[in-house]
Amino acid sequence: MSQPESPVETFKRATAAALRAMSGEREVEVGFGAETPGLAGKRARLPAPSRGLPDEDLVRLRGEADSLALRLKHHDDAVHARRVPATPTGRAIYEALEQVRCEALGSRRMAGVADNLAANLEQKYRRLGYDRVMEASEATLPEAIRFLAREALTGEVPPPSVRKMVDLWRPDLQPKIAGDLRVMKEAMFDQDRFAKSIRQLLVDLDLDAAEDLEQTEEDEEGDDGEAQDDAGDGEMRGEAGERGSEEDPQDQEKGDPDQRPGSESATDADQDGEMEPGDGEEQPGEAAPPQGQRPQSGATSDATYKAFTTQFDEVVQADDLCDGEELTKLRLLLDQQLQNMQGVISRLANRMQRRLLAKQLRSWEFDLEEGILDAGRLARVVANPTVPLSYKRERDTDFRDTVVTLLIDNSGSMRGRPITIAAMSADILARTLERCNVKVEILGFTTRAWKGGQSRESWIAAGKPVQPGRLNDLRHIVYKPADSPWRRARRSLGLMLREGLLKENIDGEALRWAHERLLGRPEQRRILMVISDGAPVDDSTLSVNPGNYLEKHLRDVIAEIENRSPVELIAIGIGHDVTRYYRRAVTIVDAEQLGGTMMDKLAELFDEDTPGARRRTRAA
Repeated sequence: MSQPESPVETFKRATAAALRAMSGEREVEVGFGAETPGLAGKRARLPAPSRGLPDEDLVRLRGEADSLALRLKHHDDAVHARRVPATPTGRAIYEALEQVRCEALGSRRMAGVADNLAANLEQKYRRLGYDRVMEASEATLPEAIRFLAREALTGEVPPPSVRKMVDLWRPDLQPKIAGDLRVMKEAMFDQDRFAKSIRQLLVDLDLDAAEDLEQTEEDEEGDDGEAQDDAGDGEMRGEAGERGSEEDPQDQEKGDPDQRPGSESATDADQDGEMEPGDGEEQPGEAAPPQGQRPQSGATSDATYKAFTTQFDEVVQADDLCDGEELTKLRLLLDQQLQNMQGVISRLANRMQRRLLAKQLRSWEFDLEEGILDAGRLARVVANPTVPLSYKRERDTDFRDTVVTLLIDNSGSMRGRPITIAAMSADILARTLERCNVKVEILGFTTRAWKGGQSRESWIAAGKPVQPGRLNDLRHIVYKPADSPWRRARRSLGLMLREGLLKENIDGEALRWAHERLLGRPEQRRILMVISDGAPVDDSTLSVNPGNYLEKHLRDVIAEIENRSPVELIAIGIGHDVTRYYRRAVTIVDAEQLGGTMMDKLAELFDEDTPGARRRTRAA
């Protein structure tokens, strides 16, 4: 006789069945675990309920299941991808509002679903600390817009945990986006029209360029024209070709030496796969250079990359950015997050530690004629005095002195769960490698201001010269020096959770900075691991330089390190394909995978049989 099913299993089975029924997808595979809830194709991940089914777990599980089911039912990935904005803040708002649309369609029809979603939102944002937000900041902007849109689409007021934060933003946002929200309500049953209204909202908030929105629509018209008209089969029908066909014929006859997008250089860059949609376009800004003085979109290189001024850049210790009391509170918050993930990450850390220590264990050669007397084989000599004494000798271990640098993207798009997971993973990794006598340095990179700081002000004061180069103040943060033990740096890691720290990201200069720090280390083996969730973005710089200015510099720096440096470089992308930049890279779709991926990739690097190790051996 089989044992009766436990209440937890019964609840999980019922929840999975409800998710499939609501989504209309009978083949959805539903899993329960410690990972962040989410979708990957036809696989849905839900949080695992605790034994005893506490009310908190039931609320979260029902709300997450309903949210994923509505996403499956009402969302089209192809339509969504067609209008994704280029900027990190724009993408965050775009994703949040699409989820609001899907949930609103279900909430309007099913009162029980509306209750589940509202209860889960209240619990989620209280757990994230939004009930303690005291001021409006860039970090809370996407969430404020999310709840204003939810209010407009469903009529439901924001949950108590975020009400104060939304009220802080409401006076500034409501006049600017009220019209956009009305359009969204009318368009909520049409995903493509809804996505257009989101892009318009971003334009109205100066978070997106009107030119980009117009270009997206032109691209669509061009695609439709291709399908209907075969007359231009031999011509380029991409963005560059369309722009070229729209230029004044007289301008074309002038033969402007500084080619505009659509010229040979832009075409070549597209063929190389190095340009993103929108690269080479004129970006919005206070004073874009005249056409005749604009550089070619593919003409930038590491040699021509420059900063308008480095006077305001800073390399700062983490504990210098806030007072000790706040740093202690942030560390306590990180410790609370670590408790929730302690089991999963500890297992990964222990597995890595065993693997590394196995390489450092002593090994011996036996049955030698000289060396250290092998006491374990003396019994043979006692039993038979004619047997010669046996000696042993310790083999030299091939585990080399090693230092690892973690370079963590501290940009605004990392806010929330990604930066929390990055801080937790860095903390665990530092402790694990320290036990194995491997030194770890933890660095972060961001900017001191949004959309330019004192660098931009200096540029304006200088008369806005053309081609100014980088126009923002760098902030490079040292969370843990390589020679500092974890116990001294543990408090500093909490700084990553500080509200308002995360701004924009200029990856190329940060990568060069971290690389130069590693070159000054005495260790035999130097490993640099970059953790990022997107391409380099700085609105101030890109508004007055070619659209691929920062990305091209990043590629140049990566190529130099990978081809000429003894430093081993590896990258992990969170929801962003970094394999197009880095030779040795992996992309993860969920921040929860970060800890395990870091452990696995570093363990591979320590394995002398990896391709990287063979390459170093050949080079030597």
